[in-house]
Amino acid sequence: MFQLHLQYSIMKKIFIHISITFFLLIAGQILAQKSELNLQEIWGSPKFRPAYVYGGEPMKDGAHYSTLEYTKEGIRISKFSYATGEKEEDIFKQEEIQLNDRPINFDSYEFSADESKLLVPTETEPIYRHSTRSSYVVIDLNSKKAKLLSEGKQQYASFSPNGKKIAFVRDNNLFVKDLETDVETQISQDGELNKIINGATDWVYEEEFALSKAFSWSPDGDKIAFLRFDESGVKEYNMQTYGSLYPGLYTFKYPKAGEDNSLVEVFVYSLSSGSIVKMKTGVDKNQYIPRFKWTSKGDFLSITRLNRHQNHLELLLANPQSGEVSLLLEEKNETYIDVNDNLHFLEDGKRFIWSTELGGRNHIYLYDFKGKRLNAITSGDFDVTQMYGVNEKTGLVYYQAANPAPSERSIYSVKLNGKSNTLLSGGGGHYDASFSNDFSFYLLTKSKANEVLSFDLCNGKGEKIRNLESNALLNGVLAEYNLSKKEFFSFTTERGDELNGWMIKPPNFDASKKYPVFMTVYGGPGHNTVENKWEGSNLLWHQMLAQKGYIVVSVDNRGTGNRGESFKKSTYLQLGKLETEDQISAAKYLQKQSYVDADRIGIQGWSYGGYMSSLCITKGADIFKMAIAVAPVTNWRYYDSIYTERFMQTPQENAAGYDDNSPINHVARLKGKYLLIHGTGDDNVHFQNSVEMVTALVKANKQFDLFFYPDKNHGIYGGNTRFHLYTKMTDFILENL
Repeated sequence: MFQLHLQYSIMKKIFIHISITFFLLIAGQILAQKSELNLQEIWGSPKFRPAYVYGGEPMKDGAHYSTLEYTKEGIRISKFSYATGEKEEDIFKQEEIQLNDRPINFDSYEFSADESKLLVPTETEPIYRHSTRSSYVVIDLNSKKAKLLSEGKQQYASFSPNGKKIAFVRDNNLFVKDLETDVETQISQDGELNKIINGATDWVYEEEFALSKAFSWSPDGDKIAFLRFDESGVKEYNMQTYGSLYPGLYTFKYPKAGEDNSLVEVFVYSLSSGSIVKMKTGVDKNQYIPRFKWTSKGDFLSITRLNRHQNHLELLLANPQSGEVSLLLEEKNETYIDVNDNLHFLEDGKRFIWSTELGGRNHIYLYDFKGKRLNAITSGDFDVTQMYGVNEKTGLVYYQAANPAPSERSIYSVKLNGKSNTLLSGGGGHYDASFSNDFSFYLLTKSKANEVLSFDLCNGKGEKIRNLESNALLNGVLAEYNLSKKEFFSFTTERGDELNGWMIKPPNFDASKKYPVFMTVYGGPGHNTVENKWEGSNLLWHQMLAQKGYIVVSVDNRGTGNRGESFKKSTYLQLGKLETEDQISAAKYLQKQSYVDADRIGIQGWSYGGYMSSLCITKGADIFKMAIAVAPVTNWRYYDSIYTERFMQTPQENAAGYDDNSPINHVARLKGKYLLIHGTGDDNVHFQNSVEMVTALVKANKQFDLFFYPDKNHGIYGGNTRFHLYTKMTDFILENL
C-alpha cells in the first residue's frame, strides 16, 4: 500500500512538473507572439490614439455639462446630467443648423450667458503657438439660425456678460458687435501690422506669458479693458518660406535678449459713453503687463506690473473712470517671479486670493484689500500647481498640487482659513479636474506612467459617480504588444544632489547582460519629464527602442520644477551649467550599473532639450557616444527677451552667463555622432540657431549630420512629417548607438 502511494506521488510530481513546463512553454510562446511596435503605427496612424471626453464644459445651472462630439451623423453639442450621467438633449446638431446651406464645422464653442446662443470659430488658421484667426459664426439655438459675426476673419471673439454683444480683434484693432442692432463699433483706430496691436498681444507675450487675448469685459458688460502694444521699435525677424518659384518672406517682430521690447499700455473703453481712458501704469519702457483682471464688483481693474528683470512684481488697482492706480501688493525676489493665474477676488469685495513662492514653496494665501496677508490657505512640503476656484458659499478652495511627489498631481479642497485640507483625487499618478459652476461635481482626468488616460465623473467630495471613458479599446490594443513597465528611481550625484528619473528596460531584460542606454532630456526651468502620467506616442516610441534592446532613461536635473523654489532657481544666471553637470552625472551613474554598456550612452532632446543634448555631447564628450538635437537653442543671445532675461538678465549684464554654456562655444570638444534637426519655419527657436551651430562645427572641422524641414515650425508636424522625423532619429540611434 505504501509502495503504491509512493508510486502515485512520484507520478503526480512528474505530471505537475510536465504541466508547469508545458504552461511555461505556452506562456513563453504567447509572450513571443506579442507584437512589436513600429514607427508607422506610432506616428503614421491613429491606432494608439486615446479616446477623450471632449468639451466637458460646465453649464450655468451647476447640474449639467456639455460635450463636443463627433458622430457619423455630424457634430453634436450634447447636454449631460452630472447626477445621472445621462444625455438629456442634443443642444446642437450639425445637420439642423447650417450657414448658407452648408454645414458648420468647428472644434470649440462658447455659450452666451443665458445659453441661448453659441459662438463658434470656423475656417481657423494658426498664427503662432496659441493664436489663431477664424470666421466666427453666431448660432441662435432657439431660432436655429446662424450668421457670420463679421466680415473677414477675427481673433478672440467673446460674448459680453449679458450675451447681447461680442468683442473681437481684427487687423490689430478692437471691435464690438451689437447682436440686437447688428451695429459694429470699432474701438481702436491705429492698429497696423508690425506696428500697433490693440486687444491682442505681440509674439513674445503670447509665447512667454501665455497671454494672447488682451481684452476683458467688465462684470456689468459696460466696459472693456484692453492692452495696446506699440512694437514699432522692436527689431524684425525675417523668415523665408518655400514651395513657390520665388521663396516668400515672412516678417514679424521678435525682441531678442537685450533688445527693445514693445511698449505696452492699458486702456478701458466705456460702451455707454464711448470714452477711452488710459490707466496710469507708468512710463518705464522696460516694464511688462503680463496680467490684468477686473475685481469681482467691476469697480477696479487689477493690473500686474513686472520689471524687466522679472524680480519685482506690483499688483495695482486702477480706477477705470480716472485711470489712477494704487499699489495693492508688492513682491521682490533675488532671482525671478513666475506669473500665474491664481489671482481671485472674492465676492465680498474685501479680500482676494494670491499664490506665491516667497515661502520657498508655491502656496495660496488670503489677503485683504490693504494688501495685508490674512493667512496661508495651503501649506506643506509641496508646490501648488493650479488653483481651480473658490466655492464662496462653503468657503472651500479647490486646487491641484505636486503631492505626494514631484512626479504626481493630486486634487484637494481646503477652507479659506487653511483648515480641513482634504484629498479629493490622487494617491499616485496625474489627476486633473474640471468643476461644475457650483463645485458640486467635477470631471476627472487621470493617468499613470503605465496606464492610459481615463475620465470619471465625481461629486464635490471626491467620490466617483461613474466612469465616462476608460479607454478599454486602446488598452486592449496595447495588451497585444510586448511592452515594459516604466520604472521610477532616484540617485545621489557626486555633489550630493538627489535626482529623480525613470527607466524603461527591454521586455526580455536580463540583468547579466549589458545594454546601451538612450537618454531623453528637456531640463529647462520648472519643466519636468519625470512624471507619473501617460505620455502617448513618445512613450510608445521609447517602448519601441526598448524592444530593440535599449534602456531608455530620463532624469530631472537641477532647475526643474515641483521641488521648491531653491531647487528650481539654482540655475539662475547660468542656464545650462548645472543642468549639464547633472545629466553627465546621471550618465556616470548609469555606467556603474552592471547591466549597462558604459561605452554606449546617447542622448536626445527637443528645444531646451536640444540645447541640453548639444551641451552633453560637447561638454560630456567622453561620456556620450551620440546625441540628437531637435530645434535647439545654441546661444541664448538668439532667443527672446522675456524667457531668456527671466533666468539670465540681459547679455549686456551677464555676458559670461550667455557664452560659457553656449554649445557653439564648445564644439571643439565633439567626439561622438551628432544629428542636428530644425524646421526652417520655426518662429520660436529660430533656424538661425542651427545655422550658427553649423558654422561653428565647420570652423572646428567637426563632422556631423544635419536635417531640416522646410517651412515647419517648432513642433515639426503636419502630413507625413512626424513619421519622417522619428524614422530619421530612430535610424540614427540604431546606426550610432
